[in-house]
Amino acid sequence: MEETNFTNQNPPPGQNFNPQGGQISLPNAGAVLTLGIISIALCWCYGVVSLTCGIIGLVLANKSLVLYKENPTAYSLTSYNNLKAGRVCSIIGLCLSALMLLYVIIVFAFIGAAFSAMPWDMMGRH
Repeated sequence: MEETNFTNQNPPPGQNFNPQGGQISLPNAGAVLTLGIISIALCWCYGVVSLTCGIIGLVLANKSLVLYKENPTAYSLTSYNNLKAGRVCSIIGLCLSALMLLYVIIVFAFIGAAFSAMPWDMMGRH
């Protein structure tokens, strides 16, 4: 009987294969957690960078969640928990950055309205 060595071959499509025989981690679980933390940490920087990180983190998290729901026994529970935590951090960072961006827009609108209401043409006429 011939034994098949799968270590040098690609797994069949739709199946996850770990040569060591255990569960594998979800793809992008660490990236989602990192992006979520960055999104919360940078939400005070005008909100644009944090908004981008939060959106990218949510998109990656949703793709990985679809993979997990298709075959939950193939993936480790630790990576699933990291994915959930990163998704929550991305949502929180997204909300905070949206509020910060709205605040910046209101402040600039207020400053613009204040400068446009000033009597600039009266300053030169004493």
